[in-house]
Amino acid sequence: MSPFSQNNVFIFINNTLFLVFDINSAKFISLKIKTMKYQPIQNYINGQFVTSSTNKTLHVISPIDGTLLSTVPLSVSKDLDAAVAAAKAAFPAWSRTPIKERVQVFFRYKYLLEKNLKELSELCSEENGKTYGESVAEIEKCIELTEFATSLPQLITGEVLEVSKGVECRTEHAPLGVVASIVPFNFPAMVPNWTIPNAIALGNCMIIKPSEKVPLSCGRLAELLKEAGLPDGVFNIVHGDVEIVEAICDHPGIEAVSFVGSTKVAKIVYKRATSNYKRCLALGGAKNHLLVLPDAKAEMTAQNVAASMSGCAGQRCMAASAMVAVGAVDHIIEKICDEARKIIPGKNLGAVINKASQERIEKYITEAEQQGAKILVDGRKTIVSGKEKGTYVGPTVIDFVTPEMSVAKEEIFGPVISIMRTKTLDEALAIENANPYGNAASVFTQNGSAARYVIDHASAGMIGVNVGVPVPREPFSFGGWNESKFGVGDITGKSSIEFWTKLKKSTTKWNPEAGVNWMS
Repeated sequence: MSPFSQNNVFIFINNTLFLVFDINSAKFISLKIKTMKYQPIQNYINGQFVTSSTNKTLHVISPIDGTLLSTVPLSVSKDLDAAVAAAKAAFPAWSRTPIKERVQVFFRYKYLLEKNLKELSELCSEENGKTYGESVAEIEKCIELTEFATSLPQLITGEVLEVSKGVECRTEHAPLGVVASIVPFNFPAMVPNWTIPNAIALGNCMIIKPSEKVPLSCGRLAELLKEAGLPDGVFNIVHGDVEIVEAICDHPGIEAVSFVGSTKVAKIVYKRATSNYKRCLALGGAKNHLLVLPDAKAEMTAQNVAASMSGCAGQRCMAASAMVAVGAVDHIIEKICDEARKIIPGKNLGAVINKASQERIEKYITEAEQQGAKILVDGRKTIVSGKEKGTYVGPTVIDFVTPEMSVAKEEIFGPVISIMRTKTLDEALAIENANPYGNAASVFTQNGSAARYVIDHASAGMIGVNVGVPVPREPFSFGGWNESKFGVGDITGKSSIEFWTKLKKSTTKWNPEAGVNWMS
């Protein structure tokens, strides 16, 4: 029996000794383990780290080398109740604070992100497995997101119009109340910051549920927010698994829920939250297509495609997962393979999140090979010297994939790109359009007319031209189409204002001498 099974309950005596209770066999086992690098993780409620009301925990294992980092509690609804109560108590004062004052917290928070960039990047890399450079880029994106939040006073000034003599109509953005954000493992700091600065600066109080695989970064963000002057109760963290996700969707004290994860779970969260009359914006999976035309700049295209498919070990919803080669592009495919071979696991390629992901990704590759696809660069069975317990998959390029193969249709979430071949651009677009996802698509060409044609006809919310990862920069918003997003609006940028606020309309009249007409 593995002590890391999710069927086990861990009761810690100290950092090196704990009791394991196996639920299936109903037996206790005493084990000595290596000292955890960090103390057991706690929830963060009303400005304090507090112990969960349950002693059920999971191990937090670094994908880099298998090191035990910490344990995370599997909280229950009682813990969520406490967080909601704290947020509700903080809401009246926080929502009445003028937004020009609220954003001062985020000016200071931005400074603290910059000041602690190295520490935050190391922590992100350690728990997620991505390279240090990728983690630095993640924290830099957090800084950009926070910078946008500081501009919100200039973006929600509302409108006022004299609609009749002496009669004014005005609009104002009012906060919703207590809101919640459920975030994934692939960006431990950035995705939380998709929602934290905007939702809170707009006057809401927030509860966040981090991924149980990467719970450390959110705790550090909480400390920085408090240091920046955020009042207690405005930001809270409740750790856990599916039980807390369901409790968030059901809780009558929560007004809105954002979610980022797989499409399967996004559908469940969206349906459950909206059935309880909450606002919900749920971002799901992706299968992003890169359309490569013969006139594309070979070197630039190869570098972009390889970087897109392997960045963050392919564990991002903007990763290039499917390439459609239009016509004679063998010379570009050769260069893509050359670039892929420069990507070395453990050096400039990070680990995938855990053993289960590693096995799932390799299964996709093997299945494609068995179905007749050709493996040009093979990343299976990758072991990094000195990090033998790490979970790595090398960059993988698969050619002669057909649209009906699983590797062509499903989100792999690994450093793998599948190449399909067509004769025309319309055939390539038909493949892109047929996929149920709609997060992103890119075209590589030097033909402006062809690029515009793809922009107009691709069924995706974010389009790139000679850009492998077409993520909009602030203030432009992030969000896909089709089964990549459920709900109205986007999660970042200007579009997020509508999600995190409700519009109040007022009509005022102070001149009775003007009389009454149909407009007054």
